[in-house]
Amino acid sequence: MSFRFRELPIAIALLAIVVFFAIKEPAFLGARNLSMLATELSITATLAMGMLLILLPGHIDLSAGSGVGLLGGIASVLVFHHQLPAPAALGLGLLCGVLIWMAMGAFIVRERMPSFIVTLGALLIFKGLFWLVIDNATVPVAPGGQSNLYSLLTTYYLPQRFGWLLAVILVAALIFTTISARKRRLENGFAVGSKEMAFLRLFITAQTIALFVLITGQFRGIPLPSLILGVVTMIVYAVTQHTTLGRHLYAIGGNTEAAFVSGVPMKRTVIAAYSGMGAIVAITGFMQTAYAGSSTTTVGDLMELDAVAACVIGGVSLRGGRGTVLGVLLGALIIACLLNGMTLMSVPPERKFIARGVVLILAVWMDMRLSRRA
Repeated sequence: MSFRFRELPIAIALLAIVVFFAIKEPAFLGARNLSMLATELSITATLAMGMLLILLPGHIDLSAGSGVGLLGGIASVLVFHHQLPAPAALGLGLLCGVLIWMAMGAFIVRERMPSFIVTLGALLIFKGLFWLVIDNATVPVAPGGQSNLYSLLTTYYLPQRFGWLLAVILVAALIFTTISARKRRLENGFAVGSKEMAFLRLFITAQTIALFVLITGQFRGIPLPSLILGVVTMIVYAVTQHTTLGRHLYAIGGNTEAAFVSGVPMKRTVIAAYSGMGAIVAITGFMQTAYAGSSTTTVGDLMELDAVAACVIGGVSLRGGRGTVLGVLLGALIIACLLNGMTLMSVPPERKFIARGVVLILAVWMDMRLSRRA
């Protein structure tokens, strides 16, 4: 995941936000709060990864937040009311997410319906189904205050010694993939960056991973949601950058007519993107519900807007054809820092809504301005 010039202003804005909250509220940089921030970031960024898959071909998903509540609620009801083992309940919820979003993607492409309208309708449908599933009541993720796989999704921490081992393996894998990719490009006659720049990127990445393990180790260890985000991020990165499906997603969003003439399987590609989104919505739903401790009628509210904002802030075009995993991570980190910092400062909920709205509008405005100059 290389750092691009377009992502530099995002990194500068993130640094300014961190400095501001660190000055206003010193606890912002405390080990405990940073651990909580890592969990909150993981939930937002995971959903944003799925939104990236949808935005790349020029579509959108406004139903993601309601889907988060619905799929998390299905798993909660299966565990609490039907005494189904947590792994089975989570597996069924994941399957439901893939099938529902696959059907929605198929409907959009085969009936040539605007994804904005279809997913807006789905937002209302999923919200109603969610309330019906939980019967407008609070449904815990584990019976009798016990622990299960569901509740451990946001309460388990990987010990620091295992975190260091995982960090070494991850850095080694990054070095191997970087060298392999560089070698393949040279063999195929493509241009490559300087060795010094490649080393700098790897060095900064390794330092970031080490800093993360060090900071989280000062509290309880690496939060499990961070590991889940890491797995989802690597999968999305591999799909978008190293597979035919990824190239097709960029091609469709970049120029639909040219992609069609070139023989890109447009319907199958978009359906695959929505299927992946369904799986990620389910995973996010499990984490968000576990973080809340139970399924309530407010779980997932406005999360689709945070996911879209994270993508657009990170440089993903709403018109499709442009966006990177690294940019989405930076955008999600900005959103998470804003919400976490405002919570620490005891900002009233109404002002949080205003701030989120302003950030979303500014992100879309920035995207439109950059698109006009491109």
